[in-house]
Formats: sequence, C-alpha cells, structure tokens
Amino acid sequence: MDTEAQPTERDRSSRPSGSRTTVSEPAGPEDRSRFALVARVSSWVPGGRITLTLLVCLVFLLLLSTFVLRPFQIPSGSMEPGLRIGDRVLVNKLAYRFGAVPQRGDIVVFDGTGYFGHADYVKRVVGVGGDRVVCCDREGRIQVNGRPVDESGFLHPGDSPSAVPFDVVVPGGTLFVLGDHRSDSSDSRDHLGSPGGGMIPVDAVIGRADWIVWPLGHATRLHRPDAYARVPDAGRAGAHG
Repeated sequence: MDTEAQPTERDRSSRPSGSRTTVSEPAGPEDRSRFALVARVSSWVPGGRITLTLLVCLVFLLLLSTFVLRPFQIPSGSMEPGLRIGDRVLVNKLAYRFGAVPQRGDIVVFDGTGYFGHADYVKRVVGVGGDRVVCCDREGRIQVNGRPVDESGFLHPGDSPSAVPFDVVVPGGTLFVLGDHRSDSSDSRDHLGSPGGGMIPVDAVIGRADWIVWPLGHATRLHRPDAYARVPDAGRAGAHG
C-alpha cells in the first residue's frame, strides 16, 4: 500500500532557492528613542505633529532673524532710486562679524537712537574712521581723502552730491553716512552739530543691506559701487592734502 510521504521539519522550513523574502530590519534603539520622543512631545502639543512642525519652523525663523538675516522695510525715499518706499530688503547681520568692518559704498541699516532719532535708518557709507570727507570740489563732487568720487551711478537724478558744504574728519570707530536722494535725506550732514557730530558708531550698525526681495519685479542683489574703489586709505601720504 502506497503511503504518502509526510513533510519533515526541514521540508516545511525550506524555501525554493529562487525566491527570497525580504525582511526589514527592526529600527535600532536610537531610532526608536527618537521616534518615541517626537511622538511624546507631539502628544503634549495641541494639534499634534502639525503644530510641532510649525513651532520648529517659527523657532528657526526667529533664530535666523536674530543672528543671520533681518527683513527691513524701506520707510522713506532717502535712498531712491536704488531703494524705493515700501521695498523689503534683507539685512546681512553677519557681514561685519568675525573682524569685517563696513566699507565705503556699503548700504547699512543702523540704530539711530541718540544720533539720528529713535528708529532704524538705512544709508550709504561715504566715510570710515580716519577719512576726511569734503564737499565739494570745483566740479561739485564729494572728495574722500583728497580723491573726488563720481556718485552719478547711484545718486537720485537731478540731485547734486550736496547743497550743504562740509569738511569733516571721521573719528575712528564711526561712519559718515549719506542718502542717495540727497535732497530728501536726513543724514550725517544734518547732524554735524548734534551729539556724535553726525557720525554713526560702527557698533550701532545692524548689518549690510544685501538684497531687495520685494516687490519681485524690483528684486535684486545690492552691490558696492566702484565709485569708491580708488579712494586711498586715510593713512597714506597726502590723504589730507
């Protein structure tokens, strides 16, 4: 009598050589701990993971605004035509960290409290510590350390470099700043008799305006003009001649 062969334990556990079943490895202790922590924190927050994600993004934006980039809305026409009323710019707060300092031609945002007024201002750096800034030469140009500066590339059309004559030496650690729309700008020229002599301490500078980000049609990178590239350093012989 034929008897049917009973499968052995080896037969039941064996599989065809051509078929493989992929078994995912269980998460390690570190992954499980991380997921458990996220799940636990999410359970404490109303709205769960969505609210937690929004809070993380908010904290990131706050840290970014505090230490790296700060949005700033242009409040007046003092920097036209480059910066118009309502433009949003991003201020690079790391531009003058790690030993870097403002340079002639930079557009800076600074706290004017005690110098210009209780507000933040945006102006262009014309003179740095040690510079002699004079208005004006026979052709109506501002001179820095004896070298005339051609500002026609960024001045408001129809404006002269300055209708107010001046001859100042910028103290160390301070800046002499002017608006590009000279006829509509309250700047260092208007505060020569005020505390600080119209100069802005470098420590009051919040950062350098590097980008216009809004409106999109006006968005652009802000570059330092070449007009100041040939200005000699204040320490050079003949700079004050």
